[in-house]
Amino acid sequence: MVVLATSIGASHAQTDAVEQAVAAAIDPVMKQYQIPGMAVAVTVDGKHRVYSFGVASRATNKPVTGDTVFEIGSVSKTFTATLGAYAQARGALSLDDPAVRYLPALAGSALGGTTLRDLATYTAGGLPLQVPDTVADMPQMIEWLRQWQPEHAPGSYRRYSNVSIGLFGYLAAKAMNTPFRTALSQQLLPKLGLMHTWLEVPSARMGDYAWGYDKHDKPVRVTPGVFDAQAYGIKTTATDMIRFVELNIDASSIDDAALRQALSATHAGYVRAGVMTQALGWERYRWPTTVDDLLAGNDARMVLDGSPAQRIEPPEASTPDVLINKTGSTNGFGSYAAFIPARRIGVVLLANRNYPVPARIEAAWKILNALGTAHP
Repeated sequence: MVVLATSIGASHAQTDAVEQAVAAAIDPVMKQYQIPGMAVAVTVDGKHRVYSFGVASRATNKPVTGDTVFEIGSVSKTFTATLGAYAQARGALSLDDPAVRYLPALAGSALGGTTLRDLATYTAGGLPLQVPDTVADMPQMIEWLRQWQPEHAPGSYRRYSNVSIGLFGYLAAKAMNTPFRTALSQQLLPKLGLMHTWLEVPSARMGDYAWGYDKHDKPVRVTPGVFDAQAYGIKTTATDMIRFVELNIDASSIDDAALRQALSATHAGYVRAGVMTQALGWERYRWPTTVDDLLAGNDARMVLDGSPAQRIEPPEASTPDVLINKTGSTNGFGSYAAFIPARRIGVVLLANRNYPVPARIEAAWKILNALGTAHP
């Protein structure tokens, strides 16, 4: 294990305890699931550390560092949500607007009157997890959306969906009169100070881009597709990702008031689904919570099957007394981010293998407990 970045601002004994807790949580997971490399970042009271394990590529044996670039899969949705909330804070849209306002081609369709809020919270009526295999570009996607028929009334059922959040991001960018990739890469990410976070890794940084490993242990990277940028397309470092977590805990260092408002809005509660409350991009739990609740809220059935949902009217304002988290995966990578604003602690796990979500949550839970001890 290599330790990088700044001190977490605790005593040497507390710092050593966190380091030992991280190693104790991560080493067995890497061994059990044959994960080639991981970067783990923690933050306590605005100061962070990055712990590096293993290799970014088995072919070169290049070690993971704080500069290693990982695919974060669906954690990308938290950035899409932030962009949409930023557009609302700037007056470009309202989450209560119907989709047809920004995509007139949906006029007369079942989706036309669906709100941006329903799309952002996966409650539009049962949109599928993945873009259909028959859809290869946006014109085909729009035609498919025109023909789609809901299985549930909007707001009554949550079914996790790349199509739903993808359409939300697409419409938010249209409201800003800017292509999504441009709005994210040239407006949002620079304003957040994330200089090592991309949709397309620059050629000068390809040497830092880890190879993921699939279930056959073959090296892979994510394949582009419709709504990839909005749903699962971000590549970033543990150092940048923990900065994003820190800004979600405390955005006071951001000069842009609309962006501060947007970050807060992504933490608001919009829909209840079992033990979990759906925020924008993020998912939240009342604090204190239990690891069992986190496992239930992130259960595969919540993703694949969906669940009855209750729309929260008006949305619950952001509060510090919550645990906020998000998982993400591509074929070769697995990620997890979680933070507790009231405790000012957070953790990021980035791995170049898509290993089981319960193992991520249990490892992160152990690390958060160690951080809580370091920062009571």
